Amino acid sequence: MGIISIEQADRLFWLGRYSERVYTTVRLYCKSYDSMIDNIDDIYVDFCSMIDIPNIYADASDFKARYPFDEENPDSIYSNLIRAYDNAIVLRESIGSESLSYIQLSIYEMNKARESDAPLIELQKVVDNILAFWGIVDDQIDEEKVRNIIKAGKRIERIDLYARLGLDRKEIVREVHRMVPRVEKSGIKYNKKKLLDLVELIGHQDIDYYGAVNLVEAIV
Repeated sequence: MGIISIEQADRLFWLGRYSERVYTTVRLYCKSYDSMIDNIDDIYVDFCSMIDIPNIYADASDFKARYPFDEENPDSIYSNLIRAYDNAIVLRESIGSESLSYIQLSIYEMNKARESDAPLIELQKVVDNILAFWGIVDDQIDEEKVRNIIKAGKRIERIDLYARLGLDRKEIVREVHRMVPRVEKSGIKYNKKKLLDLVELIGHQDIDYYGAVNLVEAIV
């Protein structure tokens, strides 16, 4: 591929972030969906609070219908998937047509889920296609920097979401240790002090989750 432009690097980074955001939020939504079916109607309020999006929904039914599929809502799963696709299609020459095809398949399954009375089956296929996309990135992209930039974005987004959700410390420690070499080898401009501060922060038994979110967002 040769030299990666600043615009290409930015698109690769956000392709990693948006694809991870779709992957994790679909999984979270499916868990919340089961709870809402069990008539725990306010679970969606906690969900919005955890991932730091505005609660614009009238009730649980409105959330179930709009959060995954509302094209007009910038925080919806669908909107984030479209952002991933918008970056992927511009990057076709860098990531290959097969990688792009799995993002396209994810959109296809999201559209099927929108029309379904039991959308969790199609949403699981969205998850499967994102996993396949990452697998193709590993298998088919020869340029190491391209792979590292995508994975740096992916890991940063995952740490951000995991910290917001207050996941177990060992999960966040694992992701930070996987993220650091990706960022360092990516060639993108990053804040080394913030990176080191995050590594130090996760060394404490009681993680400052709010501090972790602030640090990971400031790395790139």
